[in-house]
Amino acid sequence: MSAKKPLLSARDMAYVALGAALIAVCAWISIPAAVPFTLQTFGVFCVLIILGGKRGTLSLLIYLLLGLVGLPVFSGMRGGPAALLGPTGGYILGFLLTGLCYLLAEKLVGKKLLYEVVALVLGLVLCYAFGTVWFIHTYSAGEMTLNRALSLCVWPFIPIDAGKMLLAFLIGCRVRKAIKA
Repeated sequence: MSAKKPLLSARDMAYVALGAALIAVCAWISIPAAVPFTLQTFGVFCVLIILGGKRGTLSLLIYLLLGLVGLPVFSGMRGGPAALLGPTGGYILGFLLTGLCYLLAEKLVGKKLLYEVVALVLGLVLCYAFGTVWFIHTYSAGEMTLNRALSLCVWPFIPIDAGKMLLAFLIGCRVRKAIKA
Protein backbone atom coordinates (compact mmCIF):
# COMPACT_ATOMS: atom_id res chain seq x y z
CA MET A 1 0.00 0.00 0.00
CA SER A 2 1.45 3.35 -1.01
CA ALA A 3 1.10 6.55 0.96
CA LYS A 4 -1.04 9.26 -0.60
CA LYS A 5 0.79 12.33 -1.80
CA PRO A 6 -0.28 15.35 0.28
CA LEU A 7 -2.29 18.06 -1.45
CA LEU A 8 0.40 20.60 -0.51
CA SER A 9 3.98 19.93 0.49
CA ALA A 10 5.52 21.64 3.51
CA ARG A 11 7.35 23.91 1.05
CA ASP A 12 4.07 24.81 -0.67
CA MET A 13 2.44 25.60 2.70
CA ALA A 14 5.38 27.83 3.64
CA TYR A 15 5.12 29.70 0.32
CA VAL A 16 1.35 30.12 0.77
CA ALA A 17 1.86 31.55 4.26
CA LEU A 18 4.60 33.89 3.05
CA GLY A 19 2.35 35.01 0.20
CA ALA A 20 -0.47 35.88 2.62
CA ALA A 21 2.01 37.74 4.82
CA LEU A 22 3.35 39.72 1.84
CA ILE A 23 -0.16 40.83 0.89
CA ALA A 24 -0.84 41.90 4.50
CA VAL A 25 2.37 43.94 4.71
CA CYS A 26 1.57 45.57 1.36
CA ALA A 27 -1.94 46.44 2.64
CA TRP A 28 -0.45 48.30 5.60
CA ILE A 29 1.43 50.64 3.24
CA SER A 30 -1.49 52.93 2.58
CA ILE A 31 -2.61 56.45 1.71
CA PRO A 32 -6.11 56.98 3.17
CA ALA A 33 -8.95 57.85 0.78
CA ALA A 34 -12.55 56.70 0.15
CA VAL A 35 -10.87 53.56 -1.16
CA PRO A 36 -7.33 53.66 0.27
CA PHE A 37 -4.33 53.70 -2.07
CA THR A 38 -2.29 50.70 -0.92
CA LEU A 39 0.39 48.35 -2.19
CA GLN A 40 -2.11 45.54 -1.67
CA THR A 41 -2.68 44.97 -5.39
CA PHE A 42 1.09 44.92 -5.90
CA GLY A 43 1.24 42.14 -3.29
CA VAL A 44 -1.58 40.25 -4.99
CA PHE A 45 0.14 40.49 -8.39
CA CYS A 46 3.53 39.47 -6.98
CA VAL A 47 2.15 36.50 -5.10
CA LEU A 48 0.34 35.18 -8.17
CA ILE A 49 3.34 35.69 -10.46
CA ILE A 50 5.85 34.18 -8.04
CA LEU A 51 3.79 31.32 -6.61
CA GLY A 52 1.53 30.55 -9.54
CA GLY A 53 -2.21 30.18 -9.68
CA LYS A 54 -2.77 27.41 -7.16
CA ARG A 55 -0.47 28.57 -4.36
CA GLY A 56 -1.09 32.25 -5.10
CA THR A 57 -4.87 31.87 -4.93
CA LEU A 58 -4.51 29.88 -1.70
CA SER A 59 -2.42 32.76 -0.32
CA LEU A 60 -5.24 35.14 -1.20
CA LEU A 61 -7.81 32.89 0.46
CA ILE A 62 -5.67 32.58 3.63
CA TYR A 63 -5.20 36.38 3.64
CA LEU A 64 -8.98 36.90 3.45
CA LEU A 65 -9.63 34.33 6.18
CA LEU A 66 -7.01 35.92 8.46
CA GLY A 67 -8.74 39.26 8.02
CA LEU A 68 -12.19 37.75 8.49
CA VAL A 69 -11.27 36.29 11.89
CA GLY A 70 -10.05 39.69 13.03
CA LEU A 71 -6.33 39.85 12.40
CA PRO A 72 -5.38 43.38 11.29
CA VAL A 73 -4.24 42.44 7.78
CA PHE A 74 -6.27 44.96 5.77
CA SER A 75 -5.41 48.59 5.06
CA GLY A 76 -5.45 50.82 8.12
CA MET A 77 -4.55 47.78 10.24
CA ARG A 78 -8.17 46.65 10.12
CA GLY A 79 -9.59 43.17 10.34
CA GLY A 80 -12.81 41.39 11.16
CA PRO A 81 -16.10 40.88 9.34
CA ALA A 82 -16.92 44.61 9.41
CA ALA A 83 -13.86 45.36 7.25
CA LEU A 84 -15.02 42.86 4.62
CA LEU A 85 -18.69 43.78 4.82
CA GLY A 86 -18.09 47.55 4.60
CA PRO A 87 -18.12 49.61 1.40
CA THR A 88 -14.55 48.73 0.34
CA GLY A 89 -14.78 45.05 1.28
CA GLY A 90 -15.84 44.10 -2.24
CA TYR A 91 -12.47 45.16 -3.60
CA ILE A 92 -10.70 42.99 -1.03
CA LEU A 93 -12.96 40.02 -1.84
CA GLY A 94 -12.45 40.78 -5.54
CA PHE A 95 -8.77 39.89 -5.18
CA LEU A 96 -9.93 36.29 -5.10
CA LEU A 97 -11.42 36.78 -8.59
CA THR A 98 -8.00 37.98 -9.78
CA GLY A 99 -6.45 34.82 -8.35
CA LEU A 100 -9.06 32.59 -9.96
CA CYS A 101 -8.52 34.25 -13.37
CA TYR A 102 -4.79 33.69 -13.04
CA LEU A 103 -5.32 30.07 -11.95
CA LEU A 104 -7.67 29.41 -14.87
CA ALA A 105 -5.26 30.92 -17.40
CA GLU A 106 -2.40 28.89 -15.96
CA LYS A 107 -4.44 25.68 -16.20
CA LEU A 108 -5.49 26.42 -19.79
CA VAL A 109 -2.23 27.71 -21.31
CA GLY A 110 0.54 27.43 -18.71
CA LYS A 111 2.90 30.16 -17.57
CA LYS A 112 3.27 32.27 -20.68
CA LEU A 113 3.93 35.96 -20.15
CA LEU A 114 1.21 37.24 -22.49
CA TYR A 115 -1.45 35.06 -20.88
CA GLU A 116 -0.25 35.97 -17.39
CA VAL A 117 -0.65 39.66 -18.24
CA VAL A 118 -4.09 39.11 -19.78
CA ALA A 119 -5.17 37.03 -16.77
CA LEU A 120 -4.07 39.68 -14.29
CA VAL A 121 -5.68 42.50 -16.27
CA LEU A 122 -8.94 40.56 -16.62
CA GLY A 123 -8.80 39.62 -12.94
CA LEU A 124 -8.26 43.25 -11.97
CA VAL A 125 -11.21 44.34 -14.14
CA LEU A 126 -13.38 41.73 -12.40
CA CYS A 127 -12.08 42.94 -9.03
CA TYR A 128 -12.94 46.54 -9.94
CA ALA A 129 -16.40 45.51 -11.18
CA PHE A 130 -17.23 43.37 -8.13
CA GLY A 131 -15.85 45.98 -5.74
CA THR A 132 -17.71 48.82 -7.40
CA VAL A 133 -21.06 47.00 -7.30
CA TRP A 134 -20.37 46.15 -3.65
CA PHE A 135 -19.40 49.77 -2.91
CA ILE A 136 -22.60 51.13 -4.46
CA HIS A 137 -24.75 48.53 -2.70
CA THR A 138 -23.28 49.12 0.79
CA TYR A 139 -22.76 52.88 0.63
CA SER A 140 -25.34 54.87 2.63
CA ALA A 141 -28.61 53.43 1.34
CA GLY A 142 -28.60 54.43 -2.30
CA GLU A 143 -26.66 57.69 -2.09
CA MET A 144 -23.95 56.43 -4.45
CA THR A 145 -24.23 56.49 -8.24
CA LEU A 146 -22.19 54.39 -10.63
CA ASN A 147 -20.38 57.45 -12.01
CA ARG A 148 -19.49 58.67 -8.52
CA ALA A 149 -18.31 55.22 -7.46
CA LEU A 150 -16.15 54.87 -10.56
CA SER A 151 -14.63 58.31 -10.01
CA LEU A 152 -13.82 57.47 -6.37
CA CYS A 153 -12.87 53.81 -6.63
CA VAL A 154 -11.71 52.93 -10.14
CA TRP A 155 -10.50 55.75 -12.41
CA PRO A 156 -7.80 57.05 -10.03
CA PHE A 157 -6.50 53.51 -9.48
CA ILE A 158 -6.08 52.37 -13.10
CA PRO A 159 -2.72 54.06 -13.82
CA ILE A 160 -1.40 53.25 -10.35
CA ASP A 161 -2.45 49.59 -10.59
CA ALA A 162 -0.95 49.37 -14.10
CA GLY A 163 2.35 50.58 -12.67
CA LYS A 164 2.10 48.13 -9.77
CA MET A 165 1.41 45.32 -12.24
CA LEU A 166 4.45 46.23 -14.34
CA LEU A 167 6.65 46.39 -11.25
CA ALA A 168 5.23 43.07 -10.01
CA PHE A 169 6.13 41.43 -13.33
CA LEU A 170 9.65 42.86 -13.26
CA ILE A 171 10.25 41.66 -9.71
CA GLY A 172 8.01 38.57 -9.68
CA CYS A 173 9.46 36.89 -12.77
CA ARG A 174 12.99 37.25 -11.40
CA VAL A 175 12.04 35.96 -7.96
CA ARG A 176 10.09 33.05 -9.51
CA LYS A 177 13.20 32.06 -11.48
CA ALA A 178 15.47 32.45 -8.46
CA ILE A 179 13.37 30.24 -6.17
CA LYS A 180 12.16 27.97 -8.98
CA ALA A 181 8.64 28.17 -7.57
